[in-house]
Amino acid sequence: MVRPDGKLTHDLDPIDHGPKDECGVFGVWAPGEDVAKLTYYGLYALQHRGQESAGIATSDGNRISVYKDMGLVSQVFDESTLAPMKGHMAVGHCRYSTTGASHWANAQPTLGDIPYGTLALAHNGNITNSAELYDRLLERNGGDAPLRGELAQGNTTDTALVTALLDNSDFGSLEDAVLDLLPSLQGAFCLTFMDEHTLYAARDPQGVRPLVLGRLERGWVVASETAALDIVGASFVREIEPGEMIIIDREGGLRSRRFAEAKPAGCVFEYVYLARPDTTINGRSVYESRVEMGRQLAREHQVEADLVMPTPESGVPAAIGYAEESGIPFGNGLVKNAYVGRTFIQPSQTIRQLGIRLKLNPLKSVVEGKRLIVIDDSIVRGNTQRALVRMLREAGAAEVHVRISSPPVKWPCFYGIDFASRSELIANGLAAEEICNSLGADSLGYISEEGMIASTKQERKNLCTACFTGNYPIPIPERIGKNLFDTKDGSAGPLSSSIAEVTVERPVAHKPEHAHAVSVETRPGTEELENKLATEPNTTGSCEPGPDSDLENLVLPEDKEPADQATTEKDNS
Repeated sequence: MVRPDGKLTHDLDPIDHGPKDECGVFGVWAPGEDVAKLTYYGLYALQHRGQESAGIATSDGNRISVYKDMGLVSQVFDESTLAPMKGHMAVGHCRYSTTGASHWANAQPTLGDIPYGTLALAHNGNITNSAELYDRLLERNGGDAPLRGELAQGNTTDTALVTALLDNSDFGSLEDAVLDLLPSLQGAFCLTFMDEHTLYAARDPQGVRPLVLGRLERGWVVASETAALDIVGASFVREIEPGEMIIIDREGGLRSRRFAEAKPAGCVFEYVYLARPDTTINGRSVYESRVEMGRQLAREHQVEADLVMPTPESGVPAAIGYAEESGIPFGNGLVKNAYVGRTFIQPSQTIRQLGIRLKLNPLKSVVEGKRLIVIDDSIVRGNTQRALVRMLREAGAAEVHVRISSPPVKWPCFYGIDFASRSELIANGLAAEEICNSLGADSLGYISEEGMIASTKQERKNLCTACFTGNYPIPIPERIGKNLFDTKDGSAGPLSSSIAEVTVERPVAHKPEHAHAVSVETRPGTEELENKLATEPNTTGSCEPGPDSDLENLVLPEDKEPADQATTEKDNS
């Protein structure tokens, strides 16, 4: 997709993309601080959680200003855009689309002209009962489509739906309205939001996604991960508890309200891949968890070899742990080009034929003649591992043994991770030996579910393992899906008429116009992007990919086909 500023997004192959992470949220209440820049750096630290769009809203007590656009945090913001954003508090968001397609109208924070002022809201996760909530909104409006606020401007996200429900409430304060609404939301949600005077943060009763509270010398910070607190110089105070909402303002300082009983079911995949390694979740270092997963993997799947090597970068901690436990030397057998990334120029067909070498290249002097143990965090489709095995063999590797620091991914996630469909998951229907043959590897070993959980030092009952087990801690309704509320062509529009049998005219996505207290700014040239999105179908929601997907965009057609079994057997002999 071409951005209006001439830059390209990271999608080299929009048809074949891997699982994607959820979003990152950040909020700060700090009178006397440059809250816009604090939020910018907080989002920068959370960039791995969403690379589709970014936005910041600030309040000076009288007026909320927002700036948001498609692209990375560093592409959307610069000194000139941050300088006018004055105030004593802010909320920020870097997006990956879970409900609602990938276009400008769905960027966050969302804005709403609520009865109590103006609401700016940022959301991480995925609300599973959005269709039911939309029906409720229609019922409140007497069956008419809710053509108000961002829903009328083409926003089709569950975040805009929450904003509209608050806009439609008749409580005496925003705090009361939110406390009434939150118990009716199902799924995973970490909300950071504000009106002109007060900062709020809330976490779902299961605490599926992380959300933490930090202390500044002159204020407070909430963020998706502790790493973002470190970046802005905030000290970690505690995690925001499942089922808790906190409120921060001048009058009352920091207050806590509970809207639901805590039923912890934190996402175990945060420990495996999603969170930054320098983050701590529920008292456990993510890096130490991944190193221990590598150690446990070595205990469970030993093999004679000459070198333990990671798949950059996600496999590094587990590879270190495997090498420590096995006594086999650790080494880097692959060199990653760090500058082939999220704004990489679309390659020509000739360059495209080089495939994954655009991103990774083997160190022949390291791998030639060696028996290799290649460590990765997960296998989704298997395309990337297949390409890597072929590449390492071509570089002269004598043997290639693949070890995975998570169990087989067999089920989709409905709580904020965009895995491939179940039919595309290689472990759904194939045993480990069959997957090994498909990859062309000499052997394949997955860590056990018990070993993975033990490495996190969390109780099994407090973790969500649905993508590995199919046991979903929050019921999944029949009406659910990323494009649940989009028009059939995936473009911006009102919530789908197929959901509630309402016939409405689809507006073209454009810059929202809110209450007089709100200033909405976008980069020059955004209209060109909006017109493009209004006429072209959206094929994928692009942002921070999950395991393998930044490499899967570069695999060759032959890498998407299972390795020839006869060739594999010959190599094994």
